[in-house]
Amino acid sequence: MDEFERELRQALERRPAPPSLKRKVMERRRQRRTAQQHRRVLWFERLAAALVLVAVLGGALLWRSAEQRRKGEAARQQVLTALRIAGHALNRMNAQLNANTRDAQ
Repeated sequence: MDEFERELRQALERRPAPPSLKRKVMERRRQRRTAQQHRRVLWFERLAAALVLVAVLGGALLWRSAEQRRKGEAARQQVLTALRIAGHALNRMNAQLNANTRDAQ
């Protein structure tokens, strides 16, 4: 049992840390912080890129919708103009027919 206690004391005996231990620990900590910051920056960059992409796609959809509305309104105006012209032509033709029928009677 004495042998076991001696080995245990020897194993648990306080020893001074190697001189480079603090530097190694601080360097590893700095590397981990840098890696975490790098991951955080990548995450924000990806988020920003996704937001820009959504904004561009949303803008394109809004532009397309406005363009379709504009074209629809232009087509509507053309139809109304054509109907107005056809109405005037029909009124003239009707007036001529009425005048011809009066002359014939």
